[in-house]
Amino acid sequence: MNKTERANWISDQLEKLFPETPIPLDHSDSFTLLIAVLLSAQCTDVRVNTVTPKLFKRANTPKKMIKLSVEEIEDIVRPCGLAPRKARAIHTLSHIILDKHGGLVPESFEELEELPGVGHKTASVVMSQAFGHPAFPVDTHIHRLAQQWELTSGKNVVQTEKDLKRCFDESKWNKLHLQIIFYGREFCKARSCDGLSCRFCEELFPSRVRARKYKKA
Repeated sequence: MNKTERANWISDQLEKLFPETPIPLDHSDSFTLLIAVLLSAQCTDVRVNTVTPKLFKRANTPKKMIKLSVEEIEDIVRPCGLAPRKARAIHTLSHIILDKHGGLVPESFEELEELPGVGHKTASVVMSQAFGHPAFPVDTHIHRLAQQWELTSGKNVVQTEKDLKRCFDESKWNKLHLQIIFYGREFCKARSCDGLSCRFCEELFPSRVRARKYKKA
Protein backbone atom coordinates (compact mmCIF):
# COMPACT_ATOMS: atom_id res chain seq x y z
CA MET A 1 0.00 0.00 0.00
CA ASN A 2 1.11 3.55 -0.61
CA LYS A 3 0.47 6.28 1.98
CA THR A 4 -2.91 7.26 0.57
CA GLU A 5 -4.09 3.66 0.52
CA ARG A 6 -2.87 3.13 4.08
CA ALA A 7 -4.65 6.24 5.29
CA ASN A 8 -7.92 5.16 3.64
CA TRP A 9 -7.63 1.64 5.06
CA ILE A 10 -6.88 2.97 8.56
CA SER A 11 -9.82 5.36 8.42
CA ASP A 12 -12.21 2.62 7.32
CA GLN A 13 -11.01 0.16 9.96
CA LEU A 14 -11.14 2.71 12.77
CA GLU A 15 -14.70 3.61 11.81
CA LYS A 16 -15.65 -0.06 12.16
CA LEU A 17 -13.90 -0.40 15.51
CA PHE A 18 -15.00 2.91 17.00
CA PRO A 19 -18.18 4.19 15.34
CA GLU A 20 -18.89 6.24 18.46
CA THR A 21 -16.24 8.56 19.90
CA PRO A 22 -17.25 9.88 23.31
CA ILE A 23 -14.92 12.57 24.62
CA PRO A 24 -12.72 10.90 27.27
CA LEU A 25 -12.63 13.91 29.59
CA ASP A 26 -15.79 14.54 31.60
CA HIS A 27 -17.11 18.07 31.11
CA SER A 28 -20.34 20.02 30.72
CA ASP A 29 -19.34 22.95 28.51
CA SER A 30 -16.39 24.64 26.81
CA PHE A 31 -14.98 26.06 30.06
CA THR A 32 -14.97 22.77 31.95
CA LEU A 33 -13.50 21.02 28.90
CA LEU A 34 -10.74 23.64 28.69
CA ILE A 35 -9.86 23.11 32.35
CA ALA A 36 -9.97 19.31 32.03
CA VAL A 37 -7.67 19.34 28.99
CA LEU A 38 -5.26 21.68 30.75
CA LEU A 39 -5.16 19.29 33.72
CA SER A 40 -4.54 16.30 31.43
CA ALA A 41 -1.02 17.47 30.56
CA GLN A 42 1.32 14.69 31.71
CA CYS A 43 -1.64 13.03 33.41
CA THR A 44 -4.12 10.35 32.38
CA ASP A 45 -7.70 11.17 31.47
CA VAL A 46 -8.84 8.67 34.10
CA ARG A 47 -7.01 10.58 36.82
CA VAL A 48 -8.34 13.92 35.60
CA ASN A 49 -11.89 12.56 35.72
CA THR A 50 -11.44 11.68 39.40
CA VAL A 51 -10.30 15.22 40.20
CA THR A 52 -12.58 17.48 38.18
CA PRO A 53 -15.87 16.59 39.93
CA LYS A 54 -14.54 18.11 43.15
CA LEU A 55 -13.17 21.15 41.36
CA PHE A 56 -16.26 21.76 39.24
CA LYS A 57 -18.57 21.30 42.20
CA ARG A 58 -16.96 24.40 43.67
CA ALA A 59 -16.20 26.28 40.47
CA ASN A 60 -17.55 25.36 37.05
CA THR A 61 -17.47 28.88 35.60
CA PRO A 62 -14.73 31.51 35.33
CA LYS A 63 -16.63 33.75 37.77
CA LYS A 64 -16.73 31.02 40.40
CA MET A 65 -13.14 29.92 39.70
CA ILE A 66 -11.62 33.32 40.49
CA LYS A 67 -13.33 33.25 43.89
CA LEU A 68 -11.09 30.33 44.81
CA SER A 69 -7.51 31.07 45.76
CA VAL A 70 -4.65 29.62 43.75
CA GLU A 71 -3.81 27.55 46.82
CA GLU A 72 -7.32 26.10 46.99
CA ILE A 73 -7.22 25.13 43.33
CA GLU A 74 -3.76 23.66 43.77
CA ASP A 75 -4.91 21.51 46.67
CA ILE A 76 -7.73 20.05 44.56
CA VAL A 77 -5.74 19.40 41.39
CA ARG A 78 -2.60 18.07 43.10
CA PRO A 79 -3.25 14.43 42.02
CA CYS A 80 -2.93 15.55 38.38
CA GLY A 81 0.70 16.60 38.84
CA LEU A 82 2.34 19.95 38.13
CA ALA A 83 -0.26 21.36 40.53
CA PRO A 84 1.32 24.77 41.27
CA ARG A 85 1.70 25.60 37.58
CA LYS A 86 -1.72 24.29 36.60
CA ALA A 87 -3.47 26.06 39.49
CA ARG A 88 -1.92 29.41 38.58
CA ALA A 89 -2.86 28.92 34.94
CA ILE A 90 -6.47 28.03 35.78
CA HIS A 91 -6.86 31.03 38.07
CA THR A 92 -5.25 33.46 35.64
CA LEU A 93 -7.03 32.25 32.51
CA SER A 94 -10.35 32.51 34.36
CA HIS A 95 -9.61 36.19 35.01
CA ILE A 96 -8.67 36.71 31.36
CA ILE A 97 -11.83 34.99 30.10
CA LEU A 98 -13.92 37.28 32.30
CA ASP A 99 -12.03 40.49 31.60
CA LYS A 100 -11.28 40.03 27.90
CA HIS A 101 -13.89 37.61 26.58
CA GLY A 102 -17.04 38.43 28.53
CA GLY A 103 -16.91 35.21 30.53
CA LEU A 104 -16.96 32.98 27.45
CA VAL A 105 -14.17 30.69 26.27
CA PRO A 106 -12.82 32.26 23.07
CA GLU A 107 -13.56 30.41 19.85
CA SER A 108 -10.29 30.90 17.99
CA PHE A 109 -6.88 29.27 18.03
CA GLU A 110 -5.12 32.59 18.46
CA GLU A 111 -7.12 33.69 21.49
CA LEU A 112 -7.07 30.26 23.12
CA GLU A 113 -3.30 29.96 22.75
CA GLU A 114 -2.87 33.34 24.43
CA LEU A 115 -4.34 31.89 27.63
CA PRO A 116 -1.81 30.68 30.23
CA GLY A 117 -1.32 26.92 30.25
CA VAL A 118 -3.00 26.54 26.86
CA GLY A 119 -0.77 25.31 24.05
CA HIS A 120 -1.68 24.34 20.52
CA LYS A 121 -2.80 20.82 21.43
CA THR A 122 -5.13 22.04 24.18
CA ALA A 123 -6.52 24.72 21.89
CA SER A 124 -7.04 22.10 19.17
CA VAL A 125 -9.01 19.85 21.51
CA VAL A 126 -11.27 22.71 22.59
CA MET A 127 -11.75 23.94 19.05
CA SER A 128 -12.67 20.48 17.78
CA GLN A 129 -14.56 18.99 20.70
CA ALA A 130 -16.24 22.06 22.20
CA PHE A 131 -16.87 24.13 19.08
CA GLY A 132 -16.78 21.61 16.24
CA HIS A 133 -14.08 23.35 14.20
CA PRO A 134 -11.80 21.05 12.18
CA ALA A 135 -8.62 20.30 14.13
CA PHE A 136 -6.24 17.39 14.60
CA PRO A 137 -4.83 17.43 18.15
CA VAL A 138 -1.73 15.24 18.34
CA ASP A 139 -1.07 13.48 21.63
CA THR A 140 1.57 10.84 22.38
CA HIS A 141 -0.60 7.98 21.05
CA ILE A 142 -1.23 9.74 17.74
CA HIS A 143 2.39 10.82 17.37
CA ARG A 144 3.57 7.25 17.94
CA LEU A 145 1.00 5.50 15.76
CA ALA A 146 1.41 7.93 12.87
CA GLN A 147 5.06 6.91 12.79
CA GLN A 148 4.35 3.19 13.07
CA TRP A 149 1.86 3.45 10.23
CA GLU A 150 4.38 5.50 8.23
CA LEU A 151 2.09 8.46 7.78
CA THR A 152 4.74 10.85 9.09
CA SER A 153 8.46 11.02 9.74
CA GLY A 154 7.70 11.92 13.36
CA LYS A 155 10.18 14.79 13.33
CA ASN A 156 7.98 16.57 15.91
CA VAL A 157 4.30 16.89 16.79
CA VAL A 158 3.94 19.97 14.60
CA GLN A 159 5.09 18.04 11.56
CA THR A 160 2.99 15.02 12.53
CA GLU A 161 -0.12 17.21 12.68
CA LYS A 162 0.63 18.68 9.24
CA ASP A 163 1.25 15.24 7.74
CA LEU A 164 -1.95 13.75 9.17
CA LYS A 165 -4.00 16.67 7.92
CA ARG A 166 -2.66 15.94 4.44
CA CYS A 167 -3.48 12.23 4.76
CA PHE A 168 -7.11 12.54 5.85
CA ASP A 169 -10.06 14.57 4.69
CA GLU A 170 -10.79 17.58 6.89
CA SER A 171 -14.31 16.34 7.60
CA LYS A 172 -12.83 13.33 9.44
CA TRP A 173 -10.25 15.07 11.63
CA ASN A 174 -12.32 15.66 14.76
CA LYS A 175 -13.54 12.09 15.01
CA LEU A 176 -10.42 10.43 13.65
CA HIS A 177 -8.04 11.85 16.23
CA LEU A 178 -10.16 10.27 18.98
CA GLN A 179 -10.38 6.98 17.09
CA ILE A 180 -6.60 6.79 16.82
CA ILE A 181 -6.26 7.52 20.55
CA PHE A 182 -8.78 4.78 21.37
CA TYR A 183 -6.94 2.31 19.14
CA GLY A 184 -3.60 3.14 20.73
CA ARG A 185 -4.96 2.71 24.23
CA GLU A 186 -6.76 -0.55 23.54
CA PHE A 187 -4.84 -2.40 20.83
CA CYS A 188 -1.46 -0.80 20.20
CA LYS A 189 0.05 0.27 23.49
CA ALA A 190 3.59 1.61 23.52
CA ARG A 191 4.80 -1.22 25.75
CA SER A 192 3.14 -4.04 23.85
CA CYS A 193 3.46 -3.08 20.19
CA ASP A 194 6.72 -2.12 18.51
CA GLY A 195 5.26 -1.88 15.04
CA LEU A 196 5.07 -5.65 14.63
CA SER A 197 2.40 -6.94 16.98
CA CYS A 198 -1.00 -5.27 16.63
CA ARG A 199 -3.45 -6.09 13.82
CA PHE A 200 -3.00 -2.80 12.00
CA CYS A 201 0.78 -3.10 11.95
CA GLU A 202 0.56 -6.70 10.78
CA GLU A 203 -1.99 -5.90 8.06
CA LEU A 204 -0.28 -2.77 6.81
CA PHE A 205 3.30 -4.04 6.91
CA PRO A 206 3.32 -7.83 6.50
CA SER A 207 6.96 -7.82 5.42
CA ARG A 208 8.19 -5.68 8.32
CA VAL A 209 10.67 -7.72 10.36
CA ARG A 210 12.34 -5.15 12.58
CA ALA A 211 10.79 -3.32 15.48
CA ARG A 212 10.26 0.36 14.83
CA LYS A 213 11.74 2.97 17.09
CA TYR A 214 9.58 6.03 17.20
CA LYS A 215 10.52 9.60 18.08
CA LYS A 216 8.82 10.76 21.22
CA ALA A 217 6.73 13.92 21.25
